[in-house]
Amino acid sequence: MNKFLETITEGPRILIVCGHFGSGKTEFSVSLAFALAHLRNEGRISGDLALCDLDVENPYFRSRELTEEMEKEGIFVYSDPYHGKNGSELQTLDPAILAPVENKNCRVILDTGGNASGAMILNQFRRHYGENYQMIYVVNKFRPGTDTPDKILTEIQEIERTTSLNVTGLISNSHLIWETREADVSEGLAFAKEVGAAAGLPVLCACCHKDLAVKMKSCGDIDIFPVGMYMRKSYLDKKLSGRS
Repeated sequence: MNKFLETITEGPRILIVCGHFGSGKTEFSVSLAFALAHLRNEGRISGDLALCDLDVENPYFRSRELTEEMEKEGIFVYSDPYHGKNGSELQTLDPAILAPVENKNCRVILDTGGNASGAMILNQFRRHYGENYQMIYVVNKFRPGTDTPDKILTEIQEIERTTSLNVTGLISNSHLIWETREADVSEGLAFAKEVGAAAGLPVLCACCHKDLAVKMKSCGDIDIFPVGMYMRKSYLDKKLSGRS
């Protein structure tokens, strides 16, 4: 187990993932859920696992679209009351989401919508998790809205002000899908560290696609975490089938 996953598994069981629109929050959340399931299958962690799709703003990349795949790995998935099976863009949540949040034996990932407006939904559950959470902000240098440290610092402040929660760590998710090179990962990580230094926050890992992650393993003193591009395939399939 690398240092990043050790930090995640040894920390509070509630993992909140936030960030800018298009930063890769959902891809990271789904990949992390599969990684935790793998650790549990190996007997290296125990307890239940769940992913809650709290994004009621963005109809394109939704972790609930991978419910079947995640449930095969023993990951409970919570989203809208119809579990994404009615074909609509239903922008409401299943009250059952409270189950994993309140279950002290469940490690739960809360995949939020973008920016402070998307994170606002966390206010519905704040009294249930108190201080028992990790709040991870996903940094993507290659997105127009988060291409300078000042933009990210402002957004972090807005998210914290809106939710009354504190971001506890950063994830460098600055990559260019399958075109990503080692230099891109290094550039994105250096940028995330600059943000972290200004915000007083640790950078927990850098992300890239699986093939490059196997090659790199780490970038200096920071672990590389592989993202699976699960949501990109889901979105492209939807576009190709005309369900845009």
